[in-house]
Amino acid sequence: MDPWRYSAGGMTVALRVTPRGGRDGIDGIETRGDGRSVLKVRVRAPADGGEANRAVTELLAKALGVPKARVRLLSGATSRLKQIAIDGEPEQLCEALRGLTSAKPD
Repeated sequence: MDPWRYSAGGMTVALRVTPRGGRDGIDGIETRGDGRSVLKVRVRAPADGGEANRAVTELLAKALGVPKARVRLLSGATSRLKQIAIDGEPEQLCEALRGLTSAKPD
């Protein structure tokens, strides 16, 4: 089960973020205890003042090759579990996400 869903004009992605993670990167897909899948993301930025949230949106924009303005936080501003919206062609975004996570199983 993928942690992303198609939406009007793009897709939403469920994330589990590790702030102060030592590096910026996408670590693959994790299946949580409740059965939901999340995209594991780590950023060097601390969770202070929204710095980690900004780093996450910038990381995803760069990794997917979309402008930063197309990636926005929907929910989870103060939580490690977040929902992100990415505007764009859903099929292309899905292909890009699969490419980023295919070599990184649980």
